[in-house]
Amino acid sequence: MNAVLLVLLSAVLLALAYLTYGRYLARRLGVDPQRPTPAHTQGDGVDYVPARPPVLLGHHFASIAGAGPIVGPVLAAAFGWVPVLLWILVGGIFIGAAHDFASLVASVRHQGRSIGEVIQEHIGPRGKFFFLVFAWSTLVLVVAVFTIIVARTFVEVPAAATSSALFMPLAMLFGLGVYRRSLGLLPSTLLGVVLLFVCVAAGQFFPLALSYNTWIFILLGYIFAASVLPVWLLLQPRDYLNSFLLYAVMIAALLGLFLAAPAIQGEAFSTFHVEGLGWLFPVLFVTVACGAVSGFHSLVASGTTAKQLNRESDARPIGYGGMLIESLLAVVALVTAVVLLRGDYLAQVKTAGPIAVFSSGVGGFMTTLGIPFEAGKAFVALAVSAFALTSLDTATRLARFAFQEFFAAPDAGPVRAGLHRNRYLATGVTVLASAALVFSGEGMALWPIFGSANQMLAALAFLAIAAWRLKAGKTAGFALYPMAFMFAVTLTALGQLVYANWAKGDLILAGAGAALFVLAVFLAAEGWRSVRGGRPALQKAGGARE
Repeated sequence: MNAVLLVLLSAVLLALAYLTYGRYLARRLGVDPQRPTPAHTQGDGVDYVPARPPVLLGHHFASIAGAGPIVGPVLAAAFGWVPVLLWILVGGIFIGAAHDFASLVASVRHQGRSIGEVIQEHIGPRGKFFFLVFAWSTLVLVVAVFTIIVARTFVEVPAAATSSALFMPLAMLFGLGVYRRSLGLLPSTLLGVVLLFVCVAAGQFFPLALSYNTWIFILLGYIFAASVLPVWLLLQPRDYLNSFLLYAVMIAALLGLFLAAPAIQGEAFSTFHVEGLGWLFPVLFVTVACGAVSGFHSLVASGTTAKQLNRESDARPIGYGGMLIESLLAVVALVTAVVLLRGDYLAQVKTAGPIAVFSSGVGGFMTTLGIPFEAGKAFVALAVSAFALTSLDTATRLARFAFQEFFAAPDAGPVRAGLHRNRYLATGVTVLASAALVFSGEGMALWPIFGSANQMLAALAFLAIAAWRLKAGKTAGFALYPMAFMFAVTLTALGQLVYANWAKGDLILAGAGAALFVLAVFLAAEGWRSVRGGRPALQKAGGARE
């Protein structure tokens, strides 16, 4: 089979899904462009700031993408390209995009609060307590690991460090120009993108070579600032401009792919078990997360994106559409792996890693456009590292939100109220906890559990959405069925993780996995108890019309 045909069919299916199932979900959720959003009703100039749809899509897409939709499909290609492609398309359309879209709308309907607050209102305070503890802990792990990854990348590729450092003042100038000087979005974007690529070129001529520990301290200081500064000043414009890097990679990859027209040489289906990964179920559905469904997206949608949504009608292109763009990126990543013979693919993954496979593959496609292979490969690697940094600063802000919401209470005393309102304290605690994990050396050791934890977040987000819908007497089939599947995936994966690590004596990972398993069962039981009294709602959950 030709790789061009595979990508074309995938793009057509994703576009049709946006026009059909995306529209169906918008009707089910009652999206109303006339209903005021929290960005307007609670605008504070820091977190609640209305953003134009292209800007918010850039921020949202940059925050959810990262390296996830690249690493997962390349690793999972060891099972064969057919099961990976099916999971990306079916999962992306019916689970991942629905998850992101519904999480965004649910948060907007709850004053821009997180999924944890939605759980408290519709499931109970105990559910919120455990969800926020789990979400904050997971985000601290993400911040720690991405700090390590970005610091290592900057040491190995000093040019990427220079470019990323130059992106910061550029983003701030863009934010000041658009939001404080009322400059037009289109001319500002055109100038910003040109300067963005000037920054990329400058990195090649003036590489910034610093030690690993120096970069760690610089990054910790940066994420503190990115978390507390007004979202319009740094985080949002940086993510928006950075999104053009990934758009450029995708466009160049697609054009190069169509011109090269390589044949798929990987096997359609290889095996049910891959050494080092595990069994097809549940490993495929945990390994390919961001390209199909990722619980981290619900934290982004209900954390930063919901607070910037200008109109409810923007939720479909940003929430549903943003996820489908990521699914297309995952398909491209899969193609870079399966145009190789299986032996070559396995050797490259083992020696160079999945990002290198993707960078080399896209760099090879770009040679058909007249771009030298090494230049194309370096540009792709830079874009991926830029998105790792984007995920890092967004995760820090989301962890700050989770920390603050944990102490929110209508009758809170002065200490608790201070912890809830003080964004500097919340960010400081988050950054210090992440720094402790970085310097302890345990961050990377705990990372294998993140795949299961991430998918459990998706199951819990669906649980919150279903409880919200059912308690309002409305249909929730689009959330209940994916929720059941994601719980099955998560609990199976956690069970296998606990057993494997207990057997080899790794009590830290075994204990962490067991704790997550118990937490998932507890929250599922809490959710069921909260809605089982509403039998009429439960009976029509399968799709009765509202």
